[in-house]
Amino acid sequence: MPTQHKPVMLNEVLHYLAPQTNKNYIDGTVGGGGHTEALLREIGPKGRVLALDWDASAIARTQERLKEFKDRLILVNDSYINLEKIVYDQKFNEVSGILLDLGLSSDQLQNSQRGFSFQLDEPLDMRFDPNTNELTATEIVNTWSEEEIRKVLREFGEEKSAFRITQAICEERKTKEIKTTGELVEIILKIFPRRGKIHPATKTFQALRIAVNDELNNVKKVLESAAKILVPGGRLAIITFHSLEDRIVKQYFKQESHDCLCPSELPICKCGHKAIWKIITKKPVLPSAEEVKENFRCRSAKLRVIEKI
Repeated sequence: MPTQHKPVMLNEVLHYLAPQTNKNYIDGTVGGGGHTEALLREIGPKGRVLALDWDASAIARTQERLKEFKDRLILVNDSYINLEKIVYDQKFNEVSGILLDLGLSSDQLQNSQRGFSFQLDEPLDMRFDPNTNELTATEIVNTWSEEEIRKVLREFGEEKSAFRITQAICEERKTKEIKTTGELVEIILKIFPRRGKIHPATKTFQALRIAVNDELNNVKKVLESAAKILVPGGRLAIITFHSLEDRIVKQYFKQESHDCLCPSELPICKCGHKAIWKIITKKPVLPSAEEVKENFRCRSAKLRVIEKI
């Protein structure tokens, strides 16, 4: 199927990533291929893009959509946590920029049949890649202890009502297995009827998806890999969509852009830490009001960019 996804903050990404003619770039989350296409047009005629996605359907769509660039586009169905190995295997050297859009694509929300959206009644799966990941959201809500589920909702969803939602889930599963997104949403709506724009199931679905795919640890891993892959002067651009990811990115950027990590009361540095990045965006770049109006899903997006020293 053709993609329904709109690339988030496309103009801002191109401005801060500053792609250069005939250089090599990586799109670690190709999604609908919008960012990748823009990069390919900017870096021609010889510049190449290595584009990854954990979701095989995203790779298939992008391969068909961008077939005109087949000589300059390398598509790999894998997670960005394996970035170093993929770069080595593909002999993709001299990388001048890396982009990571950590949000769900519209295609995953609307066409995946894996239960990413609380607006559709689908199997409660939530795996980006069912072939390499055994853990599903069904397993979590039906077999994990009440304490474990509550912890997931609190830590990964920042859900203030985690206690009541978890209690309701565990009470429901005593009588029947919770197999679909529709069943889970019904449980939540029974105790929290919908009011306003934000659906009561939003944070629960976010938390389960993060837990299933180990998303926060994956972000930490790819940050470390990027420093090894980029050439000096190369830039790393990351778009986050919730505070947990953004906090990880912000703290890493701050820490690795300083020469010393010693406590301020020490008169002499003892840690020997050296900065490897220069921060390009002092504050996160946000989508314009016009873009939010056209694509409401991008409202929480934040773009941060650093440059390798």
